Amino acid sequence: MRTLPGIAPADIYLPADHVDPMKWAVVACDQYTSQNDYWENAEKIVGDSPSTLRIIQPEIYLSSAEARIPLIRKAMKEYLETGAIEKKVENGFVLTERTTESGVRLGLIASVDLDQYDFTPGANALIRATEGTIVERIPPRVKIREGASIESPHVMILIDDKDMLLIEKVYEAVLQTEPLYDFDLMLGGGHLRGWKVTKAAEEIIENAVYALYSRADGFLYAVGDGNHSLATAKACWENIKKTLTPEEIEAHPAKYALTELVNLHSPALIFEPIHRVLFGADANSLIEAFKAYLSEKGMALSSGNDFVFVSEQGDQSYSLSPDTGALPVAVLQPFLDQYLSSHPEISIDYVHGDKAVRALAQNGNTGILIGTIDKSLLFPSIRSGGVLPRKTFSMGEAHEKRYYMEARKIL
Repeated sequence: MRTLPGIAPADIYLPADHVDPMKWAVVACDQYTSQNDYWENAEKIVGDSPSTLRIIQPEIYLSSAEARIPLIRKAMKEYLETGAIEKKVENGFVLTERTTESGVRLGLIASVDLDQYDFTPGANALIRATEGTIVERIPPRVKIREGASIESPHVMILIDDKDMLLIEKVYEAVLQTEPLYDFDLMLGGGHLRGWKVTKAAEEIIENAVYALYSRADGFLYAVGDGNHSLATAKACWENIKKTLTPEEIEAHPAKYALTELVNLHSPALIFEPIHRVLFGADANSLIEAFKAYLSEKGMALSSGNDFVFVSEQGDQSYSLSPDTGALPVAVLQPFLDQYLSSHPEISIDYVHGDKAVRALAQNGNTGILIGTIDKSLLFPSIRSGGVLPRKTFSMGEAHEKRYYMEARKIL
């Protein structure tokens, strides 16, 4: 296989046959960040079994990250030494099939070249961020990744493959072969199957990637989920790279990060809004402050459904006027940042799903339900020279996010 633009095959580790895959695979660490009961239930399900829960840092526990880091590294070492995980794909790819109520979402597990990734707004890199990266969020995550012997990805990278040349064609090629895994995910995550990509199907990958690259105008991959995790991998790689010779740089495993490629045009890939919950915020005071903020910018709130403020006082729905063509969340988020900086007693979380927002918008808290974007606008928006406001959209509901399954050695 020729060297591919931006991606490469990998040695992929999976749980050994004696390990329960349902207990092994847990949802992305940045989900359910205000819902302790979810992670408590995951703990009960996993028990003492080998699990990715032991090698990741759920963000709900970030405050105790320092204490958990030695335990994470110990678990990684133990899983490798005891054979809880095994190399089941050598220098290859895995095709995944995720079934949820949204449909069947296909993915291609591959490693991406971190030297081809840049999260800076306006960057001309082959792999670009879709939303603003909060640089302050990277160092705590670097501490977790530094010294880690393996990685397991929740990063999902989008490709703009309207003709379905890549992932869908590979799926057709491997569907009749024996899957590497086939099981139900815990806590409503749906069903997951995965296949080793055959040598014949690798030719499909090579031809499709080059065809897409030829018309990508220098922008082939957009980070849909896990941008901060990929930015963390990039930061760690930049630190390692300083210690290496040019020859060592090309051969070092940390030059790459394992990800799942997903076609933007998959019918099962639903762009969901990411809502806001402000803890300790009075809805009426918040709305009045937002009105004052908008007035300074020549704007106002009118009746509509751009935003729905949810509280014990009931729902209050608004749109922006005049319609400037800007995404409503692009106006809302700078206001929230400003409001929070002057109200340190109030905190914010970014939540998936209307029900979760309504459950949290109690006891003096305020939720803000927002709309989402047409996913077909994603690549043109990024290509035009920028990134979307952070937490603009989510690829599916929380339980539809990627579960950690595959792993790769990075040391």
